Amino acid sequence: MKKKWWYAGAVLLTASLLTACGNDEDKGAAESSKSSKDSNLADEQILNLVEIAELPTGDTALATDTVSFTVFNQINEGLYRLDEDSQPIPALASQEVQVSDDGLEYNFKLQEDAKWSNGDPVTAQDFVYAWQRVVDPDTAAPYSYLFDGIKNAAAIMEGEADKDTLGVEAVGDNEFKVTMEKPVPYFISLMAFPTFFPQNQEFVEQQDSKYGTSAETMIFNGPFTFSEWDGTNLNWSYEKNDDYWDAENVILDKINVQVIKETSTALNLYDSGQLDRVNLTGEFAKQFQANDDYVIETEARSSYLQFNQEKNGEKTPLANESLRKAIATSYNQELLADEILANGSQVLGGLVPAELAANLNSQNDFREESGDYLSYDKEAALENWEKAKTELGVDSVELELLGDDDESNKKISAYMKDQIETTLPGLKITVKNVPFKVRLELQTKQNYDFALGGWGADFADPVNFIDLLTTESPYNRSSYSNAEFDKLVEMSKGENATDVDARWTNLLDAEKILLDEAGVAPLFQRAAATLQKPHVKGIYNHQVGAKYTYKNAYIEAHE
Repeated sequence: MKKKWWYAGAVLLTASLLTACGNDEDKGAAESSKSSKDSNLADEQILNLVEIAELPTGDTALATDTVSFTVFNQINEGLYRLDEDSQPIPALASQEVQVSDDGLEYNFKLQEDAKWSNGDPVTAQDFVYAWQRVVDPDTAAPYSYLFDGIKNAAAIMEGEADKDTLGVEAVGDNEFKVTMEKPVPYFISLMAFPTFFPQNQEFVEQQDSKYGTSAETMIFNGPFTFSEWDGTNLNWSYEKNDDYWDAENVILDKINVQVIKETSTALNLYDSGQLDRVNLTGEFAKQFQANDDYVIETEARSSYLQFNQEKNGEKTPLANESLRKAIATSYNQELLADEILANGSQVLGGLVPAELAANLNSQNDFREESGDYLSYDKEAALENWEKAKTELGVDSVELELLGDDDESNKKISAYMKDQIETTLPGLKITVKNVPFKVRLELQTKQNYDFALGGWGADFADPVNFIDLLTTESPYNRSSYSNAEFDKLVEMSKGENATDVDARWTNLLDAEKILLDEAGVAPLFQRAAATLQKPHVKGIYNHQVGAKYTYKNAYIEAHE
């Protein structure tokens, strides 16, 4: 059954009210659970996993991708981490966390025995340094916008204030104080997100530009340490961190990870016992549906086409709204989800995925209330195509579709090319599939025509997706811009931040503007079909934030 993600204000309430009395119970439950497992544990606690893309960076301030966040969630830790139900629970924060009645002041008490892998204690100053580094414009941290709402964060990011004025303070070694300039309903949820993790200032500055470029230039404070990654290779390992403050509740000794982009290769390794888990795509997903190891994981992740409207300072053909609408309605989403992917992915009618968040008052799911946009419609697509050619003064258009070079994205790219060219005669599509890291670089530089894009929820709120396309967003890599859209998003985060219904309406109206103009074109809401060995237990799959937690995983005894 899919889990429903309620409006993020509810997350704030439950986190702030319940965590104060929950830590001892959680620890006791964990110890009891571990004790019950001990008698049935395999002698060798080694997990073998696969990734479909390379690791772009080892710096939490610079990461933007699923692979990096999964890595950071194992080797580092913040004030909170996500539990089995993807709810934030204290990690480096102790049970004494306090939030002021007006939501403008947070006091976190830290675990006193938390250490870095070099032996240094983890202190409140490590959070102060990390957060100041993220909002510093010189760092160019893509996720710095998530710090908006903390006192002076916006002014610092705009170059109008010094980073030292950020509303964070180390009150001794083990108390971290945050002062807000406006309430942020989902603030507690962000504390489990890797961009908010601490950093060891001495180590980071000692490494200088090499920091995070290899396992040797990284430092750890989480359940595992990290090794065997040189910055470019396609494998790495996690090893149990005996100095981790909660090491007694970590059972795995080692996790080996390989980047494998071809499903058939991964399946061969799975069948021979060299992998414990593998993702399935297309025909493979259909083939193994009756297998006892088969599992569908739903995701709060949207996949969509990104249309680049400006390249090298010049408008592109995709700055034309009619052309964007023609492409956006030219392909059969149902066929894409059910036949090409065949892994549980669903048709997506907008940017915000289904079952991410619901209005706290009405309990209406955002996707259901917002409705469907840009559905497959050959007649409308042809009408807009003819209109676009007239407006552009051309008889034909050539565009390049950018996508990753893994097996799934190659199939999607080929499908999109065929659908678009068949529906819109005269529109020529060239496919360019490149490594994940290269695709990110090309999009960041806006050196592309249109691309297979996607976004996974960092926290359970629609603004997490809608905010991506504001004019000044670092993730608006397409030059989409609409003043009314920007205003609505700003209202949802400002004057209406604590007005549940008004804020909800702002976000609904903003998504409507974006999709009515085909600022993006929905493809599907992603799910993952996997095979996982039955002796592998305790892997947490998260709908929001970092995709996986391996801290609680273990291997049962088996033949």
